[in-house]
Amino acid sequence: MQLVQLQQAQKRFAAHGLGLAAISYDSEAILKDFAQRQKIAYPLLSDAGSEIITKFGLLNTTATDMSQGMAHPGFLYVDPQGVVKEKFFEDAYTNRFTAGNLMMKLFPELVDTNARRVEAPHMELRLHVSDSPVGPGSRVSLSVDVALPADVHVYAPGVTGYRPIALELKPSVEFALRPPQYPASKILFLPAIKEKVPVFEGKFKIIQDVVITADRAFIGSLGSGKDLTIEGQLRYQACDRQKCYLPTQVPVSWNLKVVPMDFTRAPEAIRHR
Repeated sequence: MQLVQLQQAQKRFAAHGLGLAAISYDSEAILKDFAQRQKIAYPLLSDAGSEIITKFGLLNTTATDMSQGMAHPGFLYVDPQGVVKEKFFEDAYTNRFTAGNLMMKLFPELVDTNARRVEAPHMELRLHVSDSPVGPGSRVSLSVDVALPADVHVYAPGVTGYRPIALELKPSVEFALRPPQYPASKILFLPAIKEKVPVFEGKFKIIQDVVITADRAFIGSLGSGKDLTIEGQLRYQACDRQKCYLPTQVPVSWNLKVVPMDFTRAPEAIRHR
C-alpha cells in the first residue's frame, strides 16, 4: 500500500521538482513483478544483500526467516546534495507512514485541498485527512485548519489561567492516537491586566496522527474494505481586544476507507528462500 500511495502522489512531488525512489531487500525479479502488478513507474532499487540498508542504520535486526534482511519501513528525505534532511521510520514492521502523511509534514502545499468545512463560532474551520484509502498499519494525519478574524485570538496550550484550544479525539481499538501537534504560538500582551500570554492568531493548523491497527482480528474483518469514522471535538475560547466569548466545543470527524492488505506473492521461482 505504501508504494502504491507514492505512485498516486508522484505527480504532486514531480510538480515541485521532487523525485521518488524506493529501496528494498527484495531481488530485482521480485521488484519487477511487483512494479508490473501495481503499475509502479518510479525506480524500485534492489539491495539484495541489505548493504545500503545496513549503512543507513535501517536494518530490522529482529526479522527472521524469509524476512531476514528487511529494513524498518519509512522514508528518507534527501536534498540535491545527497544530505539526509529528515527521517520518518517506525519500529514495528506493520506500521507505516503514508505518502500523504509525509507530505503534510514536509510539504503542506502539496496536500490536496479537499478539506471539509465545519461551522464554528468566531472562526473558519476546515478538516482534512492525509490519505484515503489506507491499509492496516497506516499512519494517517488528520488536520484542523483554523482561520481567525483579524482581531480575534485563541489561547495556546501551556497557557496558565485561561482555556487553551485543544483537539480531543475519541479512542478506539481500531486505531492508536498520537499526540496532537500544535504550531508555535506568539506572545500577546494584554495591556488591561499587564499580562503576556501565548496565543494563536490568523491562520494555523493542528495535526494529529492516528495509526490504523494491524492486528489479525481487524484485518480479518475488513472484507473488501471498511469505512472508518474518527470523531472528537475542538475546544476553545475565542477573544478579541475587548472581551472573551463563552468557551465552546465543536464536533469534528474524519471519514476514511480502510482496504485489505495485498497478500499476493511473487511467483514461487523468484521468492525469498
